[in-house]
Amino acid sequence: MAGRQRPSRRRAAGRVLLLPALVLGLCCRAAPERLRYAIPEELGRGSLVGPLARDLGLSPAELPARKLRLSAEKQYFGVSGESGELYVSERLDREELCGEAASCSVSFEALVQNPLNVFHVEVAIRDVNDNSPRFLQDSFQLEINELTVPGARFYLGVAEDPDVGSNSLQGYELEANGYFAVEVKESPDGSKVAELVLRRALDRESEPSLRLVLTALDGGEPPHSGTAQICINVTDANDNAPVFEQDRYRASLREDAPPGSTVLHVSASDADAGTNGRVTYGFGKTPAKVLQKFVVEAESGTVTLREALDFEETRAFSLAVEARDGGGLVAHCEVEVEVLDVNDNAPEIAVLSVWSPVGEDAPVGTVVAVLKASDPDSGENGRVSCELSGEAPLSLVASPGGSYKVVTASALDREQAAEHRVTVVARDRGSPSLSSRAALVLEVSDVNDNAPVFEEAAYSAYVAENNAAGAPVLRVRARDADAGANGRVSYWLAGGSAGAAPPVSVEARSGAVYAQRSFDYEQCREFAVAVRAQDGGAPARSSTATVRVFVLDRNDNAPRVVAVDADAGRNAWLSYELVQAPEPALFRVGLHSGEVRTARAVSERDAAKQRLVAVVKDHGQPALSATATLHVVLAESLQEALPELGDKDAVSELTSDLNLILVVALVVVSLLFVFTVVLILFLKCRRSRSPPVFITSDKDLYSSLGSKAPYNYCSSTLPLPYSYEVCLASESGQKDFTFLRPGAAALSDRPLGGEPVSDTHSGKDPHSPGSSAQGRQA
Repeated sequence: MAGRQRPSRRRAAGRVLLLPALVLGLCCRAAPERLRYAIPEELGRGSLVGPLARDLGLSPAELPARKLRLSAEKQYFGVSGESGELYVSERLDREELCGEAASCSVSFEALVQNPLNVFHVEVAIRDVNDNSPRFLQDSFQLEINELTVPGARFYLGVAEDPDVGSNSLQGYELEANGYFAVEVKESPDGSKVAELVLRRALDRESEPSLRLVLTALDGGEPPHSGTAQICINVTDANDNAPVFEQDRYRASLREDAPPGSTVLHVSASDADAGTNGRVTYGFGKTPAKVLQKFVVEAESGTVTLREALDFEETRAFSLAVEARDGGGLVAHCEVEVEVLDVNDNAPEIAVLSVWSPVGEDAPVGTVVAVLKASDPDSGENGRVSCELSGEAPLSLVASPGGSYKVVTASALDREQAAEHRVTVVARDRGSPSLSSRAALVLEVSDVNDNAPVFEEAAYSAYVAENNAAGAPVLRVRARDADAGANGRVSYWLAGGSAGAAPPVSVEARSGAVYAQRSFDYEQCREFAVAVRAQDGGAPARSSTATVRVFVLDRNDNAPRVVAVDADAGRNAWLSYELVQAPEPALFRVGLHSGEVRTARAVSERDAAKQRLVAVVKDHGQPALSATATLHVVLAESLQEALPELGDKDAVSELTSDLNLILVVALVVVSLLFVFTVVLILFLKCRRSRSPPVFITSDKDLYSSLGSKAPYNYCSSTLPLPYSYEVCLASESGQKDFTFLRPGAAALSDRPLGGEPVSDTHSGKDPHSPGSSAQGRQA
């Protein structure tokens, strides 16, 4: 910190001067309402002013908690956060701060928290001789008639020195000469005016002009000085100088007087005649800021206001008016103008600090803001009172020095009002009274005093069985009147009739309930779970709602024609073989796939209906087996074979399918016509290597049976014997089959799958134009 690097000279210059009352207060260990220190001006930044924390009764250990800080419109001072010492943070120029005032001080407030308190601090700024006297002009031009008698006085004006006391202007010295001396005349306002006094008669013929050096001295240690030249021109006889009616004129003027207003008239007379007796008026040695405000009419001596006045800026003016005759003789008088205050300034409201937001559980009387009201006017015009406007649980408490504390007047409730807006109204006692307003917004922070509330106490949902895992069931929603984390609701399962592992889950943020697994109506038709809504407060608050889920039935259980073995390992390895066939060389079955295929081309000699019996065995010890019967119809086309199977609806359905297939085939053949030769050679090669098959894989059978059959059906055995019917068309190029039926009595049942499934893996027999098969299952 800057305060730790102060030189010893600055430390000595910044010693604290405490009032006796402050010393008495420190002895009692009670913090005074007002502290006063005194320091010289021009101290460097970081110079010590005084032990503020100690004078307030605060120990260094208390400083972090009490948060000692300063509040002022301009921060000339700072306070150390570690030691609590008050130090200089900005250069202090007494002349800039207070001008010509005899005393100068800077006031501000020291604020502490926990509990909040305000202390008024005043630092007096002592003058230092840091300015030299300075004349308003570098030279004076005087014309003195040679007949001027000794003892005549000539006004030279006042040298300015912004310092005060002994450091201000103390006197003048004139360069040694045989004619003139300088004398100091003190004016009523305390300023020292230099007058040139003629000691011996002049002789223009011997010395027509004189040049003298006038020196102004102050009383500082060491003293400072300023100089100006006096140029004297000796003229011929004009033995009478103008004489004013009064040496000093006084006038008062309201600060709201408009420019052009007459201040007063000055008058001077000259006993001479002619040009030497003609008097004109003007300002003498007058500061420039005064000349900006007033003007004097040269012929009449009327002093007029040039610019508007401001009582708060300057309360009085002193004008030097001179009367000059035609011979160059000059007389001087002083005009003092007093400015009268007018209530032209509204009070000013400065919000020093606002503690917002405030918790809704704050006790009554909690300080939420500190503000200060001031009015630059004087007297009753500058006395200010404040009040709160607007309905809010707040009140205003006055403090010494024009400060006010805004405190809570009743309990706060954020759910009823998240913020309170009030207007601070400051009025002075002038006539008419002026006022100003400042808006104050107090935000109320949330406290977790509300539990989440569900929109419904109980929820019901209906879900069809065989749903996908992760499918949405419903959404629960709870609302919490609190804000932020206190109003952020999370959802959890709190148990229910489903036991420790509920079949549903709930998303913590959205409240969406999802199925954890696929439901089975045949196993569980309904269940209930409890959902808990919990907010993010500390401590957290929660509530519970019941969610009842009803499972809807679907037609998801159909006969299966697959080999299923509940065993595992070698006990579930399956192999297939045909055990009975009228034409053993016409059909063959895949050893491991169970696919029934034609082994050769179908001829007219083959029986139109054939009954095949297949057996499936596992590899257990001992081996277990099951049989299935497959009825095969040989026909020229499927349309002829289907009546044999007894399903007229399937005839029309397959006819439509075949028509569509023929159209598609025609388009494909047309597009691939140019590749016919290559394709024929390729197909002949494949027919020579692989015979036509009925169903090429377990996936084909699975797709033909529909999605109701399990995909891994080939790894199990058939639990009961099944009967199959197959139709083969010698003229068809497709290998189709109808779905299986469990016997002749069920041939009229509606098939589970309605579309033929093409065998994409089998090749064509080079000795047969084509074969087709279709099976049906009941």
